[in-house]
Amino acid sequence: MEDCLFCKISKGEIPSTKVYEDDNFYAFKDINPVTPVHVLVIPKKHISSIAALTEADADVAGKMLFAVQKVAAILGLDQDGYRVVFNTGEKAGQTVLHMHAHILGGKEMAWPGI
Repeated sequence: MEDCLFCKISKGEIPSTKVYEDDNFYAFKDINPVTPVHVLVIPKKHISSIAALTEADADVAGKMLFAVQKVAAILGLDQDGYRVVFNTGEKAGQTVLHMHAHILGGKEMAWPGI
């Protein structure tokens, strides 16, 4: 999608602090972190949200969890634990309509809050 903020970030058209990149995914630090460690993992393929996934996207969705796992290890969160959040839709807090996972960590978290 031409005007998608996250598509532009993954293409390097908008600066970001890259944490990880492979052929299918891009991970970068959130500009408004809510925990000491807050990184977003996005597919390079534009998918607006989990609700927009199709069966053809099953491979992307599955591999995305492995990308999250790799990023957590890079960040050193694999030993202490971390939270993964997908906001789906505006009422759930999704502000950029490009599917993304928030990796949150670096502190002990309560449920349901951060």
